[in-house]
Amino acid sequence: MADAKREIERKYESDDSGLPDLTGVAGVANVLDKGTAELDATYHDTSDLRLASARVTLRHRTGGSDAGWHLKLPVAPGVRDEIHAPLSDTLPDELAALARSRVREGRLIPVIRLRTTREIQHLVDADGKLLAELSVDRVRAERLFGGTGTAQWTEIEVELAEGGDPAFLDKVEKRLGKAGVRPSKSASKLARALSETKGGKPRPKKKGAGKAGTAGRPAVTAGEPAVTAGEPAMTAGEPAGTVGNPVTAGDHVMAYAGAQRDAIVELDPAVRLDTEEGVHDMRVATRRLRSTFRTFGKVLDRTVTDPIADELKWLAGELGVGRDQEVLAERLLAALADLPDTLVTGPVHDRMRSWADEGERGSRGRLLGVLDSERYLALLDTLDAFVADPPLLKAAAGDPEKVLAKAVHRDFAKVADLIETGMAQPPGHDRDLGLHEARKKAKRTRYAAEAAQPALGKPAKTLLKSMKSLQTLLGEHQDSVMARETLRELSAVAHAAGESAFTYGLLYGREEQRAAAAEAGLPEQWQAVRTGAPL
Repeated sequence: MADAKREIERKYESDDSGLPDLTGVAGVANVLDKGTAELDATYHDTSDLRLASARVTLRHRTGGSDAGWHLKLPVAPGVRDEIHAPLSDTLPDELAALARSRVREGRLIPVIRLRTTREIQHLVDADGKLLAELSVDRVRAERLFGGTGTAQWTEIEVELAEGGDPAFLDKVEKRLGKAGVRPSKSASKLARALSETKGGKPRPKKKGAGKAGTAGRPAVTAGEPAVTAGEPAMTAGEPAGTVGNPVTAGDHVMAYAGAQRDAIVELDPAVRLDTEEGVHDMRVATRRLRSTFRTFGKVLDRTVTDPIADELKWLAGELGVGRDQEVLAERLLAALADLPDTLVTGPVHDRMRSWADEGERGSRGRLLGVLDSERYLALLDTLDAFVADPPLLKAAAGDPEKVLAKAVHRDFAKVADLIETGMAQPPGHDRDLGLHEARKKAKRTRYAAEAAQPALGKPAKTLLKSMKSLQTLLGEHQDSVMARETLRELSAVAHAAGESAFTYGLLYGREEQRAAAAEAGLPEQWQAVRTGAPL
């Protein structure tokens, strides 16, 4: 079983490797010598260094207090999530799965060996509580694939104790700086080892690389040529699809689209680890990318993007299995909890809880199966190919302010038509359906404004805020529609079982009131949106 923790650390260099007295740092009462450890780590990657290019590290390490397999996923500069699995001869399946969105069908091989002599000190407060671990590491690096180079260096690491305040590291850094200790130029030991041994740094894939081929065929196999010294390196932390300084309309659209591709790939481990917002965030990224394809159909060739959009819709649907029911269950259970006990007749809570559990049961295993499927991995390859070689049309070379503003305006006009048509319908199914369609178009317009904001500035930002508020109101209305449908179903089941349906009817009535309040507030909010529409 793998364990996960948040690692917050900083790395430093010193000409003489000397350390100042850190008891002068605010909060540090004592510096404890914890001895020396001999660490031997072998880092694994594909032959084209896909993990390193994404600032992901996978290693097998002996020695020290946490020997085993470690997968480190970037969160922010100096912050990584580390997943640890016990020592074994082969890579644990759980860690292999967490790296799959990067590795795909590639083969993991040993690329770097690091042997480190680590002198460890603990910075503790007056109560002996650990604040941070400081280590002086003398590192010997050996290239295992793509060359035979070696390198040696000494570095200093300061790792914040679990649950500690990151501001404490600022205090330590200030003290180190006064002693001539400076931040390291390398983000990690692996990055430095790759740079200083024969083979150079990770590089972006060549144009068109990663296209889906024959199902099951490995995309990368051991024995393929490794990168060589002097070849262009990817800047640490820069997504492969990033457009550095967008100039044309196509640049702006692809910068946004590339960010969504990156988000899907980067969120894969979070979904597998079942983090709180992992599924939701990946689903949003698929929606943003699909919306980009539709909105900017004059910039991107839809004969190419429509099939990709279909696959993104499939993925979003799979991510939604169980998730929508989970969110709806939270709404209904919260509404039930607000009722006085005297108004709750029968086993309403148990029936709702069972309904929620039934939806959740099996959805987790199904989703993991999707993430391991050939179809999903082929979609990731297709997204890579799309970003590497975008299907740009003539308008992509145009003035971004004109091209993007026109596209956003088209989306806004569709929202306007749907809102006004929906509000003209009598209360009931047709109005509910019309406002639901308006909500989806408002969401698309919001994403369009997000993509256009770097080019259009304040007008796009204003529209984005307006669409977000409108989407929230329409979303509340749609949630009420779905809640009432569920309450009708639960009420029917309860009635058939001889239980009282009174509480379900009461909750249904309250949901009707919530929907009516949203409908009543819509004309005023829409008028405000139309009046303030900057595009």
